[in-house]
Amino acid sequence: MIELKGVTKSFGQNHVLRGVDLTIPSGKSVVVIGGSGTGKSVLLKCILGLVRHDGGQITLDGQDVTRAERDPFLARFGMLFQGGALFDSLRVWENVAFRLMRGALARPKAEAREIAIEKLRRVGLKPDVAELFPAELSGGMQKRVGLARAIAAEPEIIFFDEPTTGLDPIMAGVINDLIREIVVEMGATAMTITHDLTSVRAIADRVAMLHAGRIQWTGPVAEMDATPDPYVQQFIHGRAIGPIEAVR
Repeated sequence: MIELKGVTKSFGQNHVLRGVDLTIPSGKSVVVIGGSGTGKSVLLKCILGLVRHDGGQITLDGQDVTRAERDPFLARFGMLFQGGALFDSLRVWENVAFRLMRGALARPKAEAREIAIEKLRRVGLKPDVAELFPAELSGGMQKRVGLARAIAAEPEIIFFDEPTTGLDPIMAGVINDLIREIVVEMGATAMTITHDLTSVRAIADRVAMLHAGRIQWTGPVAEMDATPDPYVQQFIHGRAIGPIEAVR
């Protein structure tokens, strides 16, 4: 569904992406792993068009993303942001229904609220949470609200940016299970960026290792532990010695 060929992106003298080749098949969950500062978030932003890549090509269903009409293009995506990114001044249901009440296909307020409550139920939150404000929620609940918002408009493609950051191991496991269940139920195409290996094993069909601006290895998650690739082995075992230099 999404294909990247030779994608490059620099910020001044900082060459972040140096020729990324990556295929994200329709209906599959692809997880991009790599250390902090390796360009995972920049890669995601380039696909969405939030950042314009310098070179190479990114296509969605064969269409160049830079030539796509923005509103219909973005309507195909859902996004769970790393920090939740909820609007503090809006109630929970208004956050979940934010997209549903805007644009050419906006729903009536009552209908949007009903959909929001149903999506909150899907992520394990009771209807009374709908009237609260984000500041009244725990970190785990905020993450669930963000997930409900990501799926509210039934997107074809969902991006997850470090979905378990800041969560305790139990809540991280809950979020991982929800992500996997929802992606399978919706038949959605998913792309996740993370350095949490527990998340990788829980939600990935395929894994891609990003390092030094390039995809160093890609393959089924079942082959990740056995691959002889030195970058992957150093990363998944947390070794200080190897081809990946630790930033001091």
